[in-house]
Amino acid sequence: GVFLYNHLQQKVRNAEALAQKYKQQQEALSAQLQVVYEHRSRLERSLQKERGEHKKTNEDFLVYKLEAQEALNKEKQDSMNRYGALSSQHKILKNQHDDVKKQLLDLQLQHNSLKLEHRKSLESHGQKFAQLQQEKDSEVTNLQDTVFKLREENKLLRKAHQEVHSQLLNAQAQMEEFRQLKEALQKMPGLR
Repeated sequence: GVFLYNHLQQKVRNAEALAQKYKQQQEALSAQLQVVYEHRSRLERSLQKERGEHKKTNEDFLVYKLEAQEALNKEKQDSMNRYGALSSQHKILKNQHDDVKKQLLDLQLQHNSLKLEHRKSLESHGQKFAQLQQEKDSEVTNLQDTVFKLREENKLLRKAHQEVHSQLLNAQAQMEEFRQLKEALQKMPGLR
């Protein structure tokens, strides 16, 4: 009986020790579970916050997407309007370019015609100039001959004039001698 009693007491002590051990494990698990619950609570709050932020971000993105779509549509419309205006301006400029090209061709033809006419005029003027130059040279030669002849004639006339002047002086001297002689003769009473 004592042995059985001791054996039972040993079992009770073992059971108490085991119970104490389990109790400690349960307290540790409870503490861990409390930590897990708190962590889960924090995670749920964080998740709720993230969901709220995600919802706000999603709403902001939808607003941004809508505004971007409107801006894109407006830009597209503006681009189409600008393209229409540029296309119209391009047609006008193309027509102006064709007109200017046609005018250029006409002016080139006119220029070629004037160039040919100018060349003919130059040739004609060149011939006339050569002819006039020849006539002028001939006239200059004739005038030079005439000037030479006139100079020679002028020399002869000067020489003749000097001779006439000399004869005139001689004649005057003779006349003076005759006058003096006449006066002398008139003064002589026998010859009167």
